[in-house]
Amino acid sequence: MLLLGISAYYHDSACALIMDGEIIAAAQEERFTRIKHDPRFPHYALEYCLSTAGVSLAELDHIVFYDKPFLKFERLLETYIAFAPKGFKSFSTSMLLWLKDKLFLKNSLQNELSLHGDRDDLAKILLFSEHHMSHAASAYYPSPYDEAAILTMDGVGEWATTSIAIGRGREIEILKELNFPHSLGLLYSAFTYYTGFKVNSGEYKLMGLAPYGVPRYAQAIMENLVDVKEDGSFRLNMDFFGFCTGLTMTDERFAALFGGPARTGEELLTSRHMDLAASVQSVTEEIILRITRSIATETGLKNLCLAGGVALNCVANGRVLREGSFKNIWIQPAAGDAGGALGAALAAYHLNFGNERKPADGRDRMKGAYLGPSYSQPEIEERLRALGALFDTVDDEQLLQRCVDDLAAGKAVGFFQERMEYGPRALGARSILADPRRAEMRSQLNLKVKFRESFRPFAPAVLSEDAGNWFDLPVDSPYMLLCAEVIEGKRRTMIQNEENLFGIDKLNAVRSEIPAVTHVDYSARVQTVHRETNPRFHALISLFKEKTGCPVLVNTSFNVRGEPIVCTPEDAFRCFMGTDIESLAIGNCYLEKSRQNPSLRRDYRHAFELD
Repeated sequence: MLLLGISAYYHDSACALIMDGEIIAAAQEERFTRIKHDPRFPHYALEYCLSTAGVSLAELDHIVFYDKPFLKFERLLETYIAFAPKGFKSFSTSMLLWLKDKLFLKNSLQNELSLHGDRDDLAKILLFSEHHMSHAASAYYPSPYDEAAILTMDGVGEWATTSIAIGRGREIEILKELNFPHSLGLLYSAFTYYTGFKVNSGEYKLMGLAPYGVPRYAQAIMENLVDVKEDGSFRLNMDFFGFCTGLTMTDERFAALFGGPARTGEELLTSRHMDLAASVQSVTEEIILRITRSIATETGLKNLCLAGGVALNCVANGRVLREGSFKNIWIQPAAGDAGGALGAALAAYHLNFGNERKPADGRDRMKGAYLGPSYSQPEIEERLRALGALFDTVDDEQLLQRCVDDLAAGKAVGFFQERMEYGPRALGARSILADPRRAEMRSQLNLKVKFRESFRPFAPAVLSEDAGNWFDLPVDSPYMLLCAEVIEGKRRTMIQNEENLFGIDKLNAVRSEIPAVTHVDYSARVQTVHRETNPRFHALISLFKEKTGCPVLVNTSFNVRGEPIVCTPEDAFRCFMGTDIESLAIGNCYLEKSRQNPSLRRDYRHAFELD
């Protein structure tokens, strides 16, 4: 049975194709269009999925959309009625959009799908999954467990903002839901907006900013904004928020409570903004911990699966793991809306059509999240020549040795190999790599390669077999979705002047043997690299370990600020020539910046809208 899942029209549009329950291909539209978080119908991602499977639109058994537009319209309408006459301008604008396009989404989907091939039964084969069921399915079905509790948390789907479910065999049973407007995702997004970052894009920046501050506003949040019960259920005080009427995330009362108006644009970050980030992160973790404790007590289950945008908060995930309410935790690598495409297809396969789920064998079914496009060696060479690139074609051993020599010499290396990752994290297939032992590497990468804010941390990729020798992490973290601390034995003793540093000044202190990936609180967003899922990346780090004694590399996504992760060899070469990346490995092609035609250099700093 061939099923295509689609997510679209909000943010992070994507397609995923499954065949008899096996995931064949999955990708986000932004990677092809080069528009960050592209919400449009995923035409390119759809064509990629079909071509990878070698099938046509006519051969699909069903196409599944990731949520139900009529329920979403119902929520929008009831919300505006509840808050009337407030927000009438926003209401009228939204109604025009819904009446024109979204309310008749089935017709729109059929029209878009018809562009990919002739088929007269599109209305019959088109199915709709509920938003949080799509998330739950994306978390449970690919997980390595036969039985698990499932927690999904995001901004909002149709009505649900938080769902608790149980997965057993092929079945998923929703136990509880918390509904709009009471949303942990929207609470976090309100502070994202208030601290000057983009909603649905900058939440990870807020998480990265939090360790620089102290949670001095946490009590104010708990006393004024959110009423949290012991089981983690909560209600937001809507007197402080504007998102129900579609004007702004926060309002005047919110600004008065926290001492001033929202930060705008690229305005200088202050200690107040850092403290706000620390505060909402602390509250978020407390709510999630209460929820997970309650789930563990009520279900008695030892396995937990997570999805939804809030599940990308790797700091909170690490807290849940360390607390030990669950023995095992698995997080969908495409936890946000892009993953809804995969979940919709899997939900239909198992729930609508009653197909059994294969017993778990201890490994997940995501194939390392390497589900996107790849390019053959001849194709890579042809594309690079067309760009005017100068390169050497070398064997595997030579390629890895050259990369390791560059890394050990302090160079930034672009690494473009095999299939692209599905989800927001680069996992060694579309990555920029560097030596984590160099304290200056963080600022060099942020300022000269990524063109992004200096406070943002970088993640370590570590050989899975060596992870416990460097990080306090008792489980695998293949998708970079768990934070763990650098172990005591790898830390450096701080002198008093360094201990007294405050805010961004904390960046100046060397905290461990791998300072480029050690955040100011000694934490790191760890990726454990496995020989089974990415043998070439594993071999590269192993060779780096042989040369330096360090089984860790800096791993950041192959892009600049505001740019989607690179998808094609052309994308990679443009980024290479527009930044201070010094060497590039694409397949078995090795490129040095110093050898390239200077006329191919470009100003990449302003090539993309800032995120």
